[in-house]
Parts: sequence; structure tokens; C-alpha cells
Amino acid sequence: MSEIPVLAIIVPCYNEEDVIEKAFFELSFIIQALIKNQRISPQSYICFVDDGSNDKSWEIIIKLSKNKEVKGLKLSRNFGHQAAQLAGLIQNQADIFITIDADLQDDINIIDEMIKKYSEGFEIVYGVRNNRNSDGFIKRILAQSYYRLAKSLGVEGIYNNADFRLISKKIVLIISELKEYNIYLRGIISNLGFKSCCVYYSRKKRIAGIPKYNIFSSLNLAIDGITSFSIQPLHFITLLSFLCFLIAIIMSIYCIVVYFEKEIIPGWASLFISLYFLGGIQLFSIEIIGEYIGKIYKETKQRPKFIVEAQIN
Repeated sequence: MSEIPVLAIIVPCYNEEDVIEKAFFELSFIIQALIKNQRISPQSYICFVDDGSNDKSWEIIIKLSKNKEVKGLKLSRNFGHQAAQLAGLIQNQADIFITIDADLQDDINIIDEMIKKYSEGFEIVYGVRNNRNSDGFIKRILAQSYYRLAKSLGVEGIYNNADFRLISKKIVLIISELKEYNIYLRGIISNLGFKSCCVYYSRKKRIAGIPKYNIFSSLNLAIDGITSFSIQPLHFITLLSFLCFLIAIIMSIYCIVVYFEKEIIPGWASLFISLYFLGGIQLFSIEIIGEYIGKIYKETKQRPKFIVEAQIN
């Protein structure tokens, strides 16, 4: 790839007034260094995507847009982190795109290495954490459990990669043609099958503000990832029903034995165990089926994945 590529760095923001300016200065420094070394085109820029923030994020983006290397995109409401990324990718023009969170916990110093990998012919370059030491104990355990569970259910993904990655214009064009409403970019990109590689780094602590992903939002994202790429949970229900059938046979034999031995009140054990066990299995199964039906419901509406309220530059 001989031509110097135009780089667009897409930065989704949701109530990130404490970190946007700091993110701009650090990313701008990287861009200027890459331009000076002729690694990227002088037309390269940063695009901040305001995902329906209710703080001063958009006002700060407007102020920063006085710099020629800053573009702004404001969504009409909070559509979610994945939708904000998608909006930034689709609404911008460039040869290569890098997505990164505004808190800059991801190491921007490896951007040079990512661009180098692109010049070697890789269409996708993942920024992968080499450890999870910056996470709390509970978050670390949940993240590792999710990756193992997703892999066991047939969901392909890159271990310890979140949303810090480089993708080519070709990848963006393919993503823009996808019709599905439930967008899970982490899974979609890793399942495209193009030439890809990983660049490893150590994740830093957040520079300011508070994390926008809590346990519940992370859990929702994990459920989206699994249900968007695997029907194994539905097969799991089939196995559960078979297991319940076996337990019912065993309980029947047990109740017959207890009835003749008269060791406990007749009917108590069978009623108590079957009521709570089968009731729990049924509720769990309904929940799994409901997740898939909910996704079908959203897909049939064919509503837009995001709505752009305003653009700058």
C-alpha cells in the first residue's frame, strides 16, 4: 500500500466532559507526529461522536472543532456505544479508521504500529490488552468468564480486545451494508474473515471522570454478543428438557419407594422438589427464548440504528 492513507480516529463520547479535551490534545499530538513522519496524510482527523450526552460534551466538541483536524457528530439521543461507533465509521470518509474510547485507557502509542501492520496488508488490526491488571477483581473475573463462555458457545472473538482497533475502508463499506439492527461490532468484525493481526499493549487507568460501563451494562453487552452470534443457548434448553425428563423418572421411582416405606409425608418430597426445580427451569428457558424473540421484534421494525442530529466540519 504505497499511498499515504487518510486516518480517521473515531471517539464515541457519552457524558465525557471531563476527558474530551485531554483526549484531543493527546490524539492530536499522535496525529501530528504521524503526519510529520509521512505515515498518514495531512488530511487525517479526529471525529468525536456525542452519543446523546446530557453534560457539556457537545459544547466542548464544538469548541475543539475550531481545529481543522477535529470533526463532530451528535446523535439525537443515546443509542449506545456500539451504535455511536458505527455512526462515526459510516458518516466519515477515510482510508483507515481507528476506534478508541474517550478515556484513553487504551495505549495510543501503538497507533503507529497498527498503521505499520495495515501497510503490510492487514485489513483489521486489533489492539489487545496483555493483562487485566487495571480492572477490579470482580470485573476481571466477569470478563474472563464471558470470553470463555462465548467461545464455548461458538462465538468467535479476540480475547481481551474491546473496541480499540484499526480497520480499513473496505471493512467499513461492508459493515455499512449490514441490515441488522442489533449491532455488535466486536463480533461482526472478528467474523468477517479478512487478514487480521493483533498489537499488544498495557491498559492504563482512566485519566478523569467515571467509567460509563458498569456491571449491568457490561452484562447487557455480553448477552447481545452471545445472542447475536450463537443459537447454542436454545440448544441448551433442549438439553435441560431432557435432563428434566430423566429427573422426573428418578423422582417417580423415589416417590414409589418412599410411599411403601412410609418414612416421610406422602407427596411432600416429589411436590417440593418438582415445583421449585421445574419452575426454575421453565423461567430460565423462557428468558432465553425471550432474548431471541426480542431481537426478532427489533429487527422486524427496521428502525435506524442511529439518528444524526448535527455535524461539524
